[in-house]
Amino acid sequence: MVECDNLVKIYKTDEIEVMALQGLDAKIEKGELMAIIGNSGSGKSTFLNMIGGLDRPTAGKLYVDGLDLFKLSEKELVLYKRSTVGFVWQNNARNLISYLPAWQNVQMPMLLTGKSGGKERAVELLDMVGLKDRKDNRLSELSGGEQQRVAIAIALANEPKLLLADEPTGSVDPQTSAYIFETFRRLNRETGLTIIIVTHDMSVAGKVSRIANIRDGKISSERIMRNDYLERLERLGTFGADPTGGQESHEEYAVLDRSGRVQIPAEFLQELDLSGNRVKMELKDGRVVITPPDKDAGRGS
Repeated sequence: MVECDNLVKIYKTDEIEVMALQGLDAKIEKGELMAIIGNSGSGKSTFLNMIGGLDRPTAGKLYVDGLDLFKLSEKELVLYKRSTVGFVWQNNARNLISYLPAWQNVQMPMLLTGKSGGKERAVELLDMVGLKDRKDNRLSELSGGEQQRVAIAIALANEPKLLLADEPTGSVDPQTSAYIFETFRRLNRETGLTIIIVTHDMSVAGKVSRIANIRDGKISSERIMRNDYLERLERLGTFGADPTGGQESHEEYAVLDRSGRVQIPAEFLQELDLSGNRVKMELKDGRVVITPPDKDAGRGS
């Protein structure tokens, strides 16, 4: 569904350039439900904006559903945003029109693009997110979690192939967060919709099959869900319970770039207690061993 090759994004002002993405490589399969995590300023939201067609990359390659986003005209990009991708934001104001009832909010994208279905389709989508009985309520009559579920229904109105969610549970309580994520999971399972979630919430990130960690504009590591954890997750059928059995849910892997470089996690570097930017690297018994340099190394040079 998504393929990025050496993706670069540079933001320029009169006095400064900021490289938000620094040669990011990624592949996201059709039908995948995955999370992207990272510290503020790491580039995760920029990456989402590139995929969603909200911003143009500076360099590299970016394909979504076979489309080369570098080659799309402005008119084609508008069509892409209307038909290929759906968006769910943390800020409900970006999704919802306050003076309309829920069903008319959901119907709005269909009216703008000429899709059929009208109120019947809008109510069907609200039912899909568990809000059929709230179809006539306006925003002031809905809780924050209910508003976010209306936003999900809106994002689905034009039957996108890819759903992008930027911190969708960031402003709700843990119970509502679990319900919203269960909605994503059910949509993914029942419709095969590809869903990418940017989040700081590790309780949510821990319930997807793959987590990509963006650091300094690149994917530095990935966490892949253990098969035994996935089996327990499916058996329980709910995210209100803890299926870990006291074990780690994911296996973490470092990601090599095309030149064989790897980012060492910050906590590992702290343990090495480095005073500079050099390390010793050796191959021992099929393992790469990284140690601080000898104290006398480089003296006299």
